[in-house]
Amino acid sequence: MQRLWRVVTVVLFISSSCKGKPAHDKKSLVDAASTAGRLTGIPTVPYSTAKDGQYDLASTKSIVVDSRYAEASDDRGQTLIPPTLKDFANTFAADLRESIDVNANVSIGQNCPEKTIFLTIGNPDDYIDAAGRQTSEGYSLSVSLSNITITGASPLGVWWGTRTVLQQAVLSSGAIPYGSGVDSPGWGTRGMMLDAGRHYYPPEFLTDICSYMSFFKQNTFHVHLSDNLYNNVDIYTPERSLSLYARFRLWSDSPSLIGLNKYKNESYTREQFDQIQSTCAARGVTVVPEIEAPGHALVIVQWKPELGLQDLSLLNISQPETIPTMELIWSTFLDWFHTKTVHIGADEYTGPANDYNTFVNSLSSYVNEASNKSIRIWGTFPPNYTEGYTNIYKNVSVQHWEYFEDDPYYDYILNGYSVVNSDDAFYVVNKYSGSYPQTVNLTRMFHGNPSDENGLWYPYIFNINNSTDNPSRSNALVLGEIGALWNDYGPNASVYSEAYYAWRQGIPALADKQWGGNLTETEFSPVFSQLHGFIPAQNLDRSIPSKSPSIVQYSISSSSTSRSNTTQTTIHDASGNGYDAETSCSLADGGFLAINPSCSFTTPLSSKGRNYTLTLSLVVKELQDPTNATIISGSDSSLMLTPNITLFASGNYYRLNSSLPLGKPVDLAIVGKGNQTFARVSEAEPIGDTSAQQEFLTQIGINGEYFVWAPMAIEAPLRQVGGQDSGWTGELLGMNLTSEA
Repeated sequence: MQRLWRVVTVVLFISSSCKGKPAHDKKSLVDAASTAGRLTGIPTVPYSTAKDGQYDLASTKSIVVDSRYAEASDDRGQTLIPPTLKDFANTFAADLRESIDVNANVSIGQNCPEKTIFLTIGNPDDYIDAAGRQTSEGYSLSVSLSNITITGASPLGVWWGTRTVLQQAVLSSGAIPYGSGVDSPGWGTRGMMLDAGRHYYPPEFLTDICSYMSFFKQNTFHVHLSDNLYNNVDIYTPERSLSLYARFRLWSDSPSLIGLNKYKNESYTREQFDQIQSTCAARGVTVVPEIEAPGHALVIVQWKPELGLQDLSLLNISQPETIPTMELIWSTFLDWFHTKTVHIGADEYTGPANDYNTFVNSLSSYVNEASNKSIRIWGTFPPNYTEGYTNIYKNVSVQHWEYFEDDPYYDYILNGYSVVNSDDAFYVVNKYSGSYPQTVNLTRMFHGNPSDENGLWYPYIFNINNSTDNPSRSNALVLGEIGALWNDYGPNASVYSEAYYAWRQGIPALADKQWGGNLTETEFSPVFSQLHGFIPAQNLDRSIPSKSPSIVQYSISSSSTSRSNTTQTTIHDASGNGYDAETSCSLADGGFLAINPSCSFTTPLSSKGRNYTLTLSLVVKELQDPTNATIISGSDSSLMLTPNITLFASGNYYRLNSSLPLGKPVDLAIVGKGNQTFARVSEAEPIGDTSAQQEFLTQIGINGEYFVWAPMAIEAPLRQVGGQDSGWTGELLGMNLTSEA
């Protein structure tokens, strides 16, 4: 079997399960492991159906939080801001409303009326991980005719149980079969790492990713907060290195750090980072921050050049001010981080090994003494038990990523170090790489177990080709797995959402195996497809509900408008979706809106993700600034004339080699098709003629040696035409949006 270690149970069916603890003992749990069934979800759930019948979620009247534990929280996890059981209940209630339109109020009590979901805490001994240890993330699920009971090892365990209920409601048309089961994660660290050092991501993108991860029971979001483009010392002068793209993403007004971060608009303030962490924690996800040094540290050397080695992206650890400088940085930000473990980077350093290990140990001691936190590093210099060699402390956890740096089993685990598996078998490099894919390798997940005839991969498997390089599944020093996404080629290589699309299937596929699930390759795609549209608290796809492929259709004429007040006119949406727009611009007798910077045309929509055609029928009469005119703007992008047709997205301009004719009616179509975006300008020929179609591309610099062209997947801007600072005057004759490309 794939999961003999897991606590799997057949819990005897009972007519009411609102007393706070299922009727079972530990012996019955283990004995039932070989006969238990499962619920198909992501992750899969051990479950035994008790008898024919289903509980209909639509009949749920309330969520009852056990009054004995309403204010309890989990202090055994990594977060320092754990939600209470009542907090999780309120979030669950909001998710039920959003995802499956079930309105259940939250109440506190010990009695459990019919048609309720009861949340309580049970015996922590009932929930064990792959190493046989207690885990606070386990839960029991009991479903009867009258109600559902979720019993957790802690409030966090209950939260993961609510994800099961929500998923099963989606997969089973709003119903869950009568029965029960016990479910626990095999590993405590389950998540993803995002390189925000070489590509900024706004706070709301990070929190949306947390919502997406949480739905599949991932609990760790490792955010890489400082880095630089590759410093190619073979061809770069020191001056070029000191001007190379390098960023530090935390913004502090501390006088002692002036100059470290020069880009506040691409950074997180303390208030923003607090909000990111608290929003993620509300869904069971802990943000693990990483400040990278002594390698990948060009941003620090650009601030203090005297701290660099000949390769200026490396700190000179022997320089007396290097370690105190890093302690200064950490002293500023340690209080920002609401986690028990922080990441100091320590990756790909080519200076002396003893200097490196001294650096790691010094920061380990400093961080622990200053904040009682532990540190994690990327594996770089493995232990060496020869005279004169300094090894890193064993309270430092190691994140393995590549065998040319270390052998996680023989170098670390057998020497008593705890290890997070981030082997590059599941690496993603956004948009382009000569070595790594642009989406997570799903095949390796389903066929990456070398000891099981290429069966299912799990976090204890570091080497997918050689089983002798892997510890046992129950090895307690394997902390779990984190899948990494790197932005090796900087900010112009991709827009924000392309990181999501690189992970769109990878997160759920990894999440199943990180938890210990056994979803097969055949099962994965249909289950994911069915669940995807119901993931709450995010809209990373930028989807728009529509009754047909026609999403909005605005025809500017007197018959399509009505006066909403003395200054606004309503432009009715003819698509049937009711997305009526408002305008303060004048409606001319010829059937068009007179657009200028003092008025605007505003829709209730903001952005449309992949696979769309946005068509604007318009006349551009004058550009106030030929290099900076915004035709239409949205939350993710803006369509501009600079004077070339341009899409501005994620802080970068993507230009075509053509512009619009002034003073002539045109149909300007922006087409998003998969991971590509096109523009088409039509004067006389039909809209469907693609002969004049041009593609928006990005030019990516590869380590200062050459360039490659790559496609861009840019969202359609939908919010506003014209308005303040739009920079143009003209006529808007109509606007259409379809889901066809």
